[in-house]
Amino acid sequence: MAELAARPGYAPAATGAARPYDALEGRSADARAAALARDLPAAVARALAAPGLAAHLGRVDPAAVSDRAGLARLPVLRKSGLGAAQTAAPPFGGFTLAPASGFAHVFQSPGPIYEPGGTGHDWWRMGRFLHACGVGRGDIVQNCFGYHLTPAGMIFENGARAVGAAVLPAGTGQTDLQVQAAADVGATVYCGTPDFLKVILDRAEALGVALGFTRAAVGGGALFPSLRAEYEARGILTRQCYATADLGSIAYESAPPGQTPEGMIVDEGVVVEIVRPGTGDPVPEGEVGEVVVTTLNPDYPLVRFATGDLSAVLPGTSDCGRTNMRIRGWLGRADQTTKIKGMFVRPEQVAALVARHPEIARARVIASREGEMDVMTVRIESPAPDGAVYEGSVIEALKLRGRVELVAPGSLPNDGKVIEDLRVYD
Repeated sequence: MAELAARPGYAPAATGAARPYDALEGRSADARAAALARDLPAAVARALAAPGLAAHLGRVDPAAVSDRAGLARLPVLRKSGLGAAQTAAPPFGGFTLAPASGFAHVFQSPGPIYEPGGTGHDWWRMGRFLHACGVGRGDIVQNCFGYHLTPAGMIFENGARAVGAAVLPAGTGQTDLQVQAAADVGATVYCGTPDFLKVILDRAEALGVALGFTRAAVGGGALFPSLRAEYEARGILTRQCYATADLGSIAYESAPPGQTPEGMIVDEGVVVEIVRPGTGDPVPEGEVGEVVVTTLNPDYPLVRFATGDLSAVLPGTSDCGRTNMRIRGWLGRADQTTKIKGMFVRPEQVAALVARHPEIARARVIASREGEMDVMTVRIESPAPDGAVYEGSVIEALKLRGRVELVAPGSLPNDGKVIEDLRVYD
């Protein structure tokens, strides 16, 4: 880490952390609450100026949305709803404050879903993550995210510009050319998916080419501990971020030198909630649920956008000195829709079952097979003496008859699942 500590823009603090990107990163809880009370109403007011968002949100007083409790009363926007709106009013469904011609870029992600893009300073807020990786002036970033249709390449290029680094827009594939370019231009930072860096490094080794990567800023896939360890054994500090095409940066890793990051720090330009899948109801701290994000981007002010990803809030703050909320990182997908006995069972149906009975803490639908038949078992956390009292509600909410098993409150796994499929398909 000595060479990293000597880089411009990297100044160890008393905790061993890097110098903050800006003053926002070290705010107190009171300062954050005051900023939220100022910024949330403004974000909601901007959203109401976009016709698609206004139709989705309905009648709402922005002044009443000044904290997380007020935010939680607003409806959740799912990608399916965004896609339907874009089909009706292409390309952005009335969810932006400017027409497509008013943006620097228009992107198409699988679905298709269209996203706007800007070239303003740190428009996607990726510079904050790159700064936490120690990237700055004097670096050359080999950007191996795609530049074709989807926004990932431009998201990271915009972030690199924000921290003053030069960019080699390498894109994906063409491994031999990637190796040659990295060596010829002296690339010091890799940006791309976690696995592709290994492809480049292994090919360079096979060709006898020495590369100069000292940091890797990765995303778009899981960074497994063994892969992180391999990169760091090669002298490459590796950190990952959590971002989407719609929202930009959501959270990122940071840790003092020599430490492995614990979870991810939420970006300063978004508000993250963890909600029970199938609902918009926030879960207690530490419980796994779906990640819902409100972005403070003035050009594309998405409010309570459901990512479909699972995570959980980590208590406390990072040892690196950044004080914002932390999440555990990606823990799977929240969309657990499963077909049982020829009928789809959805997370929101399970939520409706729980809502029918105040004494139910949580419920979990389990799909299995007996012989050649599907079996649905509904496990319910309840103090009730007999599961038979819920059989009618199960049929009404889930549209299927199933076994009801009562379990002790707090005994269902804390993994965010409300539907579990145990059937073997191969």
